Amino acid sequence: MIRQTLMAAPRKAGVACALSLAALVAGCGGIPTNRTVESVHQPVVERTNYTLDLQTGPGGLPYQEQRRLADWFETMDLRYGDRIAVDDPLDSPQTRAMVESITGRYGLLLSDRAPVTTGHVNAGTARIVVTRSTASVPSCPRWSNSDANPNNATSSNYGCAVNSNLAAMVANPEHLLKGAEGTGETTIMSSNKAIDTYREQDPTGKQGLKAANTGN
Repeated sequence: MIRQTLMAAPRKAGVACALSLAALVAGCGGIPTNRTVESVHQPVVERTNYTLDLQTGPGGLPYQEQRRLADWFETMDLRYGDRIAVDDPLDSPQTRAMVESITGRYGLLLSDRAPVTTGHVNAGTARIVVTRSTASVPSCPRWSNSDANPNNATSSNYGCAVNSNLAAMVANPEHLLKGAEGTGETTIMSSNKAIDTYREQDPTGKQGLKAANTGN
């Protein structure tokens, strides 16, 4: 398992403890020093790689290995935002197709390239890599014990609520690092298809009313 930590946004405002008597008494962060509206508390995205090595054959994955993979995916509780990759030294299209079929049950697609993982993958073995990202804002909440604010700065907890909620609610934490890429088709184009279909449809009464017998 490999864990990688990335900052979701650069810290534009430099925050440092002033080398003064007040800072030494209050401690680092005791007296706010950020005089901008850019919060120093930014979301941090952590990536964790989970791996499973499977035995392969001439026809791809044997049935028992397919069952192992399906059970592992179920245990991992795959969800939106997870990235699945296959590290296969033989680059077998049959193996990739079988993994892709099982992955498709969760509405996910295989990545084109597998991330670097620990250890060597021998021929006859395929390593399945699940990359999962999480987002959080470290050191939040951060309430200062000092009411002194000689720098006219924002509070030490400024930005914690907004950015912590953003990190908790984002469906795919990777979007905090890089926004979702479009498919080339805008939402307006997609919605217009449904609208045009509705408008071009013949009215239900175009063929006239059906004769109905109202008698007993």
